[in-house]
Amino acid sequence: MSILIGILGIMVFLGIAFLMSNKKKEINFKAVGILFGLQLVATVFMLKTTVGMKIIEGISNGVAKVMGYAGDGIEFVFGGLMFQDGASVFFINVLLIMVFTSTVLSILTYIGVLPLGIKYVGGLLSNITGLPKVETFTAVSSMFFGQSESLLAIKGQFPKLTNNRMFIVSTSAMASVSASIIGSYMTMLEPKYILIAMVLNMFNGLIIASIVSPVGKDFQDDDVDTKELQKSSGDSLFDAISNGALDGGKVALIIGAMLIAFIGLIAMFNGMFDAIFGLTLQEILGYIFAPFAFLMGVPAADVLNVGNLMGTKLVANEFVAMLDLVNIKGEMTAKGLGIVTVFLTSFAAIGSIGMISGTVQAVSGAKGKVVAKFGLKLLFTATIVSLMSATIVGLFI
Repeated sequence: MSILIGILGIMVFLGIAFLMSNKKKEINFKAVGILFGLQLVATVFMLKTTVGMKIIEGISNGVAKVMGYAGDGIEFVFGGLMFQDGASVFFINVLLIMVFTSTVLSILTYIGVLPLGIKYVGGLLSNITGLPKVETFTAVSSMFFGQSESLLAIKGQFPKLTNNRMFIVSTSAMASVSASIIGSYMTMLEPKYILIAMVLNMFNGLIIASIVSPVGKDFQDDDVDTKELQKSSGDSLFDAISNGALDGGKVALIIGAMLIAFIGLIAMFNGMFDAIFGLTLQEILGYIFAPFAFLMGVPAADVLNVGNLMGTKLVANEFVAMLDLVNIKGEMTAKGLGIVTVFLTSFAAIGSIGMISGTVQAVSGAKGKVVAKFGLKLLFTATIVSLMSATIVGLFI
């Protein structure tokens, strides 16, 4: 029954995307079908085959190893502050991991390993599906660099992109997460679902955005110059190391500040709503988003908790929701936990609208205004991407 509900959910989410489409006759159904088939194959491979599970396990162990190296640096700087009364200090043991992972990412970018891999994988997807190279490149790069950096990598292409094409690359950016952050996610939740979400969000970002804002067949397509990515990391190896460390530190501080603000505000609103309505804000969000949780195939026992987490993520961010999930994951079923973990692994939240439009605005004022105008539509589309990815994983748990 849960599989049938999941299939119904996929049909509903695709149907919503179709109804939102601004050029229904120009939808590239061939590309959508190919991408959908590829992600099903990828999901089965990662979750149901021995080789796929070993690869996922190997990558998870590799990330854990990298986090261990990061821990050496953190322990040297903070020493006895790493633990208090047996409890982990979240900022030190989770957020500061980003400093090291951001540095490693910056090095791999500077020496050209990541840009080259992204270019060829993106080019292969373009050749298979018939979608423009800029869009497929952005979808792949978003898996590693997140929303701002993946858009800056194609800034030279902005003048050539139509509004629909800007929507597609912006959706891929918002539906992604950064590789520099996944280590922090993995300290809280099941690593395999974090990794699977990254892959599926790439596919679904292209699928849903290509339905909502079709490119059509008449488009100007150019190869993406990966030197933009390499230049962004620094002018020398040591410059790349410094930039990566500083960028990671800035992100850790920003997320830490946002968590203090959002968790405090949610606690305040919970108190206000409870006093007025007899229900907390998060309980109300749970009821609002429960139908979507049901359509994702979440077991009945977990529907309200998952709906609560979905609403928290959209009004705050994924870190706030993940911290709430950590506190209740012992009460949830394995299937519900896997589905909601995949849903939470993306930047699709209200705050991301400003981050994406601001990034584009910094490069092109005209394009920045275009992105700002479709901000809410962008958030809704990126959320459908997360719904699709979570539902597909739920079919195989």
